[in-house]
Amino acid sequence: MSDTSQERQTLSFDSDAGSKRSKFIAGGIALLIALWMGSGYIIPSEETEEAAPAPIAPEAVTVAVRGSQADSVTQVFVAEGQALPDRDTMVRAEAGGEIAEVLVAKGDAVEAGALIARLSTTARDSDLARAREELSRAQREYDNAQALLDRGVSTVDRVSQARATLAAAQASVTAAEEALNNTEIRAPFPGRLEMLDISAGEFVSTGEEIARLVDNTPLTIQVQVPQQSLKDIKEGQTAEVVFITGAEAQGKVQFVSSSASAETRTFTAEVRVENADGAIPAGISARVRIPTGETRAHFVSPAILSLDTNGTLGVKTVNDDDKVVFNKIAIVRAQTDGIWIAGLPDQAQIITIGQGFVNDGETVNPQPETGGDNEGEAQPTAGVPEIDELEDQPSGDGQITGSAEAAQPEQVE
Repeated sequence: MSDTSQERQTLSFDSDAGSKRSKFIAGGIALLIALWMGSGYIIPSEETEEAAPAPIAPEAVTVAVRGSQADSVTQVFVAEGQALPDRDTMVRAEAGGEIAEVLVAKGDAVEAGALIARLSTTARDSDLARAREELSRAQREYDNAQALLDRGVSTVDRVSQARATLAAAQASVTAAEEALNNTEIRAPFPGRLEMLDISAGEFVSTGEEIARLVDNTPLTIQVQVPQQSLKDIKEGQTAEVVFITGAEAQGKVQFVSSSASAETRTFTAEVRVENADGAIPAGISARVRIPTGETRAHFVSPAILSLDTNGTLGVKTVNDDDKVVFNKIAIVRAQTDGIWIAGLPDQAQIITIGQGFVNDGETVNPQPETGGDNEGEAQPTAGVPEIDELEDQPSGDGQITGSAEAAQPEQVE
């Protein structure tokens, strides 16, 4: 077939003028698009950016403040100790033998030299009589030897021997008399018999303890002073002593040790209390208060105390520029209705409400506290005993216990 066998002819439009125009148009459009997209890098945009809104200043926190004026407060060192007797000793038998007589009873008050008991003296009386006879014989021998020597019929050696025999006899008499005296058991000093462990007919040995004698006129209160308080305690200072029985007495510091205990690193101090009638017993616990000086302090509630980031105890106040100031404080004295603190200016605006929400240097809106909300307010109450004067149970071992602790202060955020 002639039609199928003919060679196919490829269509060509190169000779068409319209096809050339379409190529130029497409190239121009692509060039314009490229120029438009690159125009932002060559010619910066002059569009005006909108101004960012000004930041809003945070509103100052409102806190309640109360004006406080410092007062003069007596600083007092407080410690707990034990009342010790002036003298406390065990009475011992100076000789052995049978108890012939007991002349006192346990609990009796005796004077110095009072006869407590007497041992049997039968054997010692015989020893003394024999020693005296020996002394008489030795004296005669010595006298005879001396007389013969004076007449020239004796020797010096015989006289010396007689003199030695006489001296030995005199010593025997002295020993026998001493042994007889030792059968009487007497009080070495005035006091009260706290123990008497003998009765008539018993046998005691030499050196055996038979009684305990206590003299509690005066009493000595022994306390332990920590290292940081040692500089405030001096001999001769007046001290107030409150015993666990409720009795009160005045005393004086009579001794302060100059070396610390190796175990506790504390120093021993002793307060002497006159107890002429012996009404205050020895051995009981006592609380000692020693005034050590005056200081300026504010009376506040423990609820306003705070801790800074370093754990320092302090109080937050507001200055004249309405800025918070953290003041490091020290507790001078604690009472049932508040505490006295030192470390603030004489006049201070103390933050009583809201101190837990502000920090040092922060600007606040201080407002005077109102009567219904002054939870941090404290006023000293007349006639209210101090915490360190209350009759808490003392330890009885002379260990120091400081003033009562304040309420747990809040942690600064």
